[in-house]
Amino acid sequence: MATWLEKWTPEDADFWETTGSKIAWRTLIVTTITLTLSFATWFMMSAIVVKLPGIGFKFSTSQLFWLAAMPGLAGGTLRIIHTFLLPIFGTRKIVTVATFLKLIPCIGIGLAIMNPETPFWLFMVLAFSAGFGGGDFSSYMPSTSVFFPKRLQGTALGIQAGIGNFGVSLAQFATPLIITFAMIGGSQTIQSIDPNTKVVTGSSSIWLQNAAFWYVPLLIIFGILAWMLLRSVPIKATFTEQLDIFKDKHTWFCTITYLMTFGGFSGLAAAFPLLIKTLYGGFPNPPDPLKYAFFGPLIGSASRVLFGFVADKVGGAILTTICGIALVAGTIAMIALGLFTPTSVDQFGMFVTLMLTLFFFTGMGNAATFRQYPIIFGHNPRQAAGVIGWTAAIAAYGPFIFSMLISTALSTTGSVNPFFIGLTVFFIFATFINWWFYTRRNCERPS
Repeated sequence: MATWLEKWTPEDADFWETTGSKIAWRTLIVTTITLTLSFATWFMMSAIVVKLPGIGFKFSTSQLFWLAAMPGLAGGTLRIIHTFLLPIFGTRKIVTVATFLKLIPCIGIGLAIMNPETPFWLFMVLAFSAGFGGGDFSSYMPSTSVFFPKRLQGTALGIQAGIGNFGVSLAQFATPLIITFAMIGGSQTIQSIDPNTKVVTGSSSIWLQNAAFWYVPLLIIFGILAWMLLRSVPIKATFTEQLDIFKDKHTWFCTITYLMTFGGFSGLAAAFPLLIKTLYGGFPNPPDPLKYAFFGPLIGSASRVLFGFVADKVGGAILTTICGIALVAGTIAMIALGLFTPTSVDQFGMFVTLMLTLFFFTGMGNAATFRQYPIIFGHNPRQAAGVIGWTAAIAAYGPFIFSMLISTALSTTGSVNPFFIGLTVFFIFATFINWWFYTRRNCERPS
């Protein structure tokens, strides 16, 4: 069957009802499932690193933050490449190849975990390869934007991105369950250590390699289905032609607002488990990071799905402004309450509550911004798709930026407060940009 569709006019009501709707929704289902796997494999290292010291790997806290950060560095870089792929290769080829590529980190990381002598540099390479999953977003989402009419783009993009974001929770929720039974390879003994006396208080067997291996059969199945079921919209352009988006100042303003929303979501998701372990792991009866970390991405993903529909009704700009105000208030509250410099594990409940609140509003902002961009660049659907891909690429550096700056703040000041103070200032700046250009009365491009 041909890769490219011969005709695609979703704004034509007759075409949409008779032909377009069926193809578009089928494409959305397949690409959303594969995108969920992309996010899960992208964030699997954030769930794995907290267990590595317990099974004998002698990595420092700084090295663990580096391992959590590398998929973010790779994901952002690969998203820049993915931004320009859609008009050249089309949906079918991109999704199929991208799905099979993720077999590399899943198999490689699983094998590395099984050998306690695996050097740190090799783990770094494999962690970087997990970024294959992060790169996909910047071709998948532009693809969805060209399959649907403008009146449904907020809904379609919200569904795809929101459910895709569930992959983060899938990685962090499934890991503590999937590692408790034998699947492939031998087990590891993980020790429980009293944080005060450093005395071993117990041990149990786990199969940590399962956290990577269990994606392999799913990737093979959905890679085959992608080739069989997907087609490509005939919107074509060369790499050089696509660079015209960078001549418009609004490309850069949209990059700032999406760095606030998705950069905040992905950065907090990657750092959340290690933040729990670092800030609250030194108290008696410390919380298990993986019992709580998955709730953040889960709430943020659900919020993104919900507010995709809302953004279609009320517009994206006002929701993005509300998101920014809430993020500023949340980070200020956490700093003021001393939740980043705890003196007791009793503060953990409030810490988690406010972190989950931040996740909720980043999810709302993610839905709102992706509703805005097709409107801001409504004069050119190809440019709108390109801006969606580009902004997603830069925001995907969130895990790397957050992990590295948090690690730097801890090593230089002994506290994460400097990072979150800086983050608050950025949230204020991004919120002002969105309000000035897209929200206030008589703004330049209301959206």
